[in-house]
Amino acid sequence: MLDSYLPILVLIVIAVAFAVGSIVLSRLIGQKKPSEVKLAPYECGMPPVGSARERLSIKFYIIAMLFIVFDIEAVFLYPWAVMFKRLGLFGFVEMGVFIIILLVGYVYVWKKGALEWE
Repeated sequence: MLDSYLPILVLIVIAVAFAVGSIVLSRLIGQKKPSEVKLAPYECGMPPVGSARERLSIKFYIIAMLFIVFDIEAVFLYPWAVMFKRLGLFGFVEMGVFIIILLVGYVYVWKKGALEWE
């Protein structure tokens, strides 16, 4: 039974070895000439304005977390849509409850003003 997992294990070992080997080889043979220009932050081809270590607004993190939650919802909806005919009424009710719970969460976030950008 474990023989069927051997190709996956070999692939993981090769991928990790390649990643680690690339990093080590880069450190060993790469040029090490630091300069002020190389250490400066790169901002889309424009000269840097202000400090690169400024704090981001918490709104960015909230929007990112909401995106992840609703993206995971889409991941759960896809297999349900594929198996819709086989699941019957039970599957329909289960997914309906799932969607209602997510909609309640969405309305809560909306009413709290987390989607408002000021």
